[in-house]
Amino acid sequence: MEIPQKLLKFKYPIIFSLTLSLTLSSIVILAPSFLTILTYFWPLFLSTALFLVAVVFFGKTSAHTGSDSPADKPGEGLLDYVAGQPELTVDSYKSE
Repeated sequence: MEIPQKLLKFKYPIIFSLTLSLTLSSIVILAPSFLTILTYFWPLFLSTALFLVAVVFFGKTSAHTGSDSPADKPGEGLLDYVAGQPELTVDSYKSE
């Protein structure tokens, strides 16, 4: 009679460990293999790799002006326009 009482004392850890082991074993048995996943996603992996190569290539071959003024940074004018601070020129205030 002593063994069933000790087993009842550990009822929840036993249920938890059995559930965990059944879950892990079913995942291992039913999950697709790595080659199946690689076969399915190879176009995505290839296009991502080519895009990253293109970004690195154009980053290394783009012309750098050498000055550090904010006006010479690419896209700075567009960012100023979107932020609501467009660059004003003399032509925009011509009097008639």
